[in-house]
Amino acid sequence: MDAATPVERDRAIDALRAFAILGVVLGHWLVTALVPDGGALHTASPLHFMPWLAPISWAFQTLAVFFLVGGHVATKGYAAARARGVTYGQWLRTRLTRLFRPVAAVLTLWTVATGCLLVSGADADTVHTLVKLALSPMWFLLVFAALTAATPLLTRLNPLWPLAVVLHVDIVRFGLGGPSWLGWVNLAAGWLVPYTLGASWARGELNGRRAGWVLLAGGAAATAALVVWAGYPASMVGVPGAAVSNLNPPTLAAVTFGLAQCGLALLLREPLRRAMRRPLAWAAVALVNLSAMTIFLWHQTALMATTATGLLAGRLPGLHTTPDGLGWVAARLAWLPVFALALAVCWSAFRIHEQGPRRARGRRGSRVVAVHRSGRP
Repeated sequence: MDAATPVERDRAIDALRAFAILGVVLGHWLVTALVPDGGALHTASPLHFMPWLAPISWAFQTLAVFFLVGGHVATKGYAAARARGVTYGQWLRTRLTRLFRPVAAVLTLWTVATGCLLVSGADADTVHTLVKLALSPMWFLLVFAALTAATPLLTRLNPLWPLAVVLHVDIVRFGLGGPSWLGWVNLAAGWLVPYTLGASWARGELNGRRAGWVLLAGGAAATAALVVWAGYPASMVGVPGAAVSNLNPPTLAAVTFGLAQCGLALLLREPLRRAMRRPLAWAAVALVNLSAMTIFLWHQTALMATTATGLLAGRLPGLHTTPDGLGWVAARLAWLPVFALALAVCWSAFRIHEQGPRRARGRRGSRVVAVHRSGRP
């Protein structure tokens, strides 16, 4: 895998994407609990019972990094496509096909599972909880697809413009008592900030380390000020029962926190490039990138499958118990390898929908022929 990678490929990009995807997965596994309540299951979060664990969300809410990388890759990819004479429609179709092809398998499985659960007499609230949890990653794909489609219009957009939109929406919403639905404007504007930062990176405007330090320090200081003095939640993910969520929809605090994450990502480029020269490290990162959407779409299903199977043995600590103490945290950490194993099963079964049948099976024979004919040793 290391030898097959083009020399000009920036492996730091792939490493950042892999870390962003794995951060989201681990974050969900750590803060999402399915607790039996009578005959139903409901979601609960340790952040509700132990708000002092909010720093966990700072480490694992990594969506801004994914949008940063997405903006960078889309901008460079569209420019390269135009140079090759590829039309916008052809370029967009290729991008969206890779993005949405794995979705069909998830929707099909959960449509069948929902019907079976309802026919078997399962509690309707439980079914709603499970389906909502399984399909919750879809919002991200829709936003990412919309920004990808708008890439030709966004390549020159200054990130300060969408940041100003987020600022004014929050002023109206929280400062002037505006309607709560206005916050959904930030669903596009908030993630547009790191996406356009990625476009700026692709244009070579963020190559120096100074830009990374400015984003990291400025974003961290602004986020701290918003949490301490403006009353924004400290958690960067949604907490059940909380009056305000920083993520649903994104608030100014989530966006400034994302700026700090983007700054850190820019500062880590060179260390990551050096680390990715190691074949084993690069192979692991490449594998995650080849299956990024499969991992993202199925990680919640892996959690729910483990939880449902565990119910056969009764209420297990860290799996079915209320997340209200450090004992639950320790037990949940012990369950992470089991979640990973369940996800590996899902990956083995459904990766073909993302990678395609040829890549999933491997092309060892044809590659040997190609190398032999080229005259390379």
